[in-house]
Amino acid sequence: MADQNVNQTGGRLRPPVPIWVRKSLATSATVAFTILGLLFVTFMIGRVMPIDPVLAVIGERATQAQYEQTFRDLGLDQPLLVQFWIYVTDVLKGDFGTSIRTGQEVTTDIARVFPATLELATLGTLFGVVLGVPLGVIAAVRQGSWIDQLARFVGLIGYSMPIFWLGLVGLLIFYGILGWVAGPGRLGIFYQGIVEPITGLILVDSALRGEWAVFRNAFSHIILPASLLGYYSLAYISRMTRSFMLEQLGSEYVTTARVKGLSECQVVWGHAFRNIRIQLVTVIALAYANLLEGSVLTEIIFAWPGLGQYITTSLLANDMNSVLGGTIVIGTIFVGINIFSDLLYRFLDPRSK
Repeated sequence: MADQNVNQTGGRLRPPVPIWVRKSLATSATVAFTILGLLFVTFMIGRVMPIDPVLAVIGERATQAQYEQTFRDLGLDQPLLVQFWIYVTDVLKGDFGTSIRTGQEVTTDIARVFPATLELATLGTLFGVVLGVPLGVIAAVRQGSWIDQLARFVGLIGYSMPIFWLGLVGLLIFYGILGWVAGPGRLGIFYQGIVEPITGLILVDSALRGEWAVFRNAFSHIILPASLLGYYSLAYISRMTRSFMLEQLGSEYVTTARVKGLSECQVVWGHAFRNIRIQLVTVIALAYANLLEGSVLTEIIFAWPGLGQYITTSLLANDMNSVLGGTIVIGTIFVGINIFSDLLYRFLDPRSK
């Protein structure tokens, strides 16, 4: 018998490449090109902005000799492609430059402010998932009822109302009139500096240290902005959950399950909802990423010392190193969350591997 690993021309056939290897290589290539595109966009933003990077560093009172020396030190005398290569290598090494406004490394500043944004977005996403998923399921099951109408109305308001308006109204009612929550900021002045940072998440750190007074004060500050962000997340998640559930409830296997005598709870949660959980993974991941990158207005209204406020303040101060560094971090996180959701999707659904 002829060797099956030898082709007709006498050459030995190569073993087929496993599908998981091909998908991993394709994913890696996609991520690499996405990050490279992100770096190119941020690089070009830094070049087209009507801000002289040399004057931003040395000030307008510098001499011509100082200007020319700094111009060369920044590599601005090099061709554009060389400048881009230098920019990419610095970013890959974690070097975003020095902040003109704070005088510190941009990476140091981002490490200091990002936990505040992470804490706010995470709590907002939890709020949206815990309330949005059940609301969407019930609205689909009770299609046309008052619950369904309420869910659609909640989603409509969430998509229509500007978040800065809701933030101002929320502060007026719940802080100014009712006094149920604390005002702007992340922590009251009296409680600042009591808890030594461990993770940078004030709720987690205060709980780990056993400083429950600090925990209550921090929770009182975060509950209103997190609820507003969570409301937008709730509107999106409940709408998509309702749509997914309506599609599943109209399927033949649901009718068959009901004919077999299964309870409505088993049909809805054991069959229909089980088949939409994979789709919900992507929806929730996108909602979380959107809150991480879209909390700028919320942070400004509530004086929240997070990455969004840091980028905005830096932009007003013409501190482009900080602006571009923050933009790269947000873009990279967005890509990372999408990759994680894709991996989780494959784990939950072996058929997609």
